[in-house]
Amino acid sequence: MIRHIVLFTARDRADLDRIHSGLMKLADIPHSQHFEVGQNLQADSLTRDSIDLVVYAEFADKAALDAYKAHPLYQHSIDLVRPLREVRIAVDIVAG
Repeated sequence: MIRHIVLFTARDRADLDRIHSGLMKLADIPHSQHFEVGQNLQADSLTRDSIDLVVYAEFADKAALDAYKAHPLYQHSIDLVRPLREVRIAVDIVAG
């Protein structure tokens, strides 16, 4: 299994709902086994105000992750979110 984790910081916190909505478009892509978007609780004093939203998804294998990234809704989400975000950090880790 591959865990796909993407961290986002908004340029303007007033746009968090719009960013969340844009990221939720990814939930309609059928290749993930699990998908969620959540707002960072900002509970860690060391990273406070650095990460606003997190995408967490699980994929059976690299082929499923690649198919997810090739889906047209993936680019649509990028087009909606990119102008509103400051930072995007993505990691893909193999579970197990």
